Amino acid sequence: MGTPIQVVVGEDHYLVREGLRQLIDAEPDIEALAYCEELESLQQATDEKRPDVVVTDIRMPPHSSDEGIRFAAWAREAHPGLGVVVLSQYAYPQYALRLFELGAVGRAYLLKDRIAGSGQLASAIREVAGGGTAVDTEIVEGLVAARMRVARSPLGELTPRELEVVALVAEGKSNASIAAAMFLTKRAVEKHINAIFAKLHLPDDSVQSRRVAVTLLYLSDGGGAADSL
Repeated sequence: MGTPIQVVVGEDHYLVREGLRQLIDAEPDIEALAYCEELESLQQATDEKRPDVVVTDIRMPPHSSDEGIRFAAWAREAHPGLGVVVLSQYAYPQYALRLFELGAVGRAYLLKDRIAGSGQLASAIREVAGGGTAVDTEIVEGLVAARMRVARSPLGELTPRELEVVALVAEGKSNASIAAAMFLTKRAVEKHINAIFAKLHLPDDSVQSRRVAVTLLYLSDGGGAADSL
């Protein structure tokens, strides 16, 4: 059968990790070299083991936010030929777009609840190992629907980064909290928010009232434009 595809897995939840272990062990042409529970150890194992593919949860310690996406971006520079399969329980199109914004070659985005027993994970591993791409059909449908909503929404004028800021504003986060969540400086967040106010042609009222207006616009749009990141 030749040399098996060598894989490193990043997943911090024990039961999910064991489920992935069973799925991978059932494939004779795929071999798991290591299982990691947080971003730093996943990067270290990738440096040391030099796998063909990394399968990673989208959210892991230390912050349980977007570590899988950040790992894929890091791998583009550190290990250009590495395939990355990102697993998520969230059918949010913005995550898929962020994964693919630096190129779709060798990248896959799958939903956890649709891979058990389906052969989808093994198929995606083989695909990205050969430089291909795999995306769950539910994500594709979400992307199409989101793009249609954005075309009709004032939020469609915003950049992907500005839409991320809008989503966090809608959660009631302060500029400092947004900066921490997005790993930006507070000044950078302020610039994004001022650009958002300008693009949405909001009245030159108090900052707080304009933040409320942005939140109402986001909610009236169903959060759809932000989901299209």
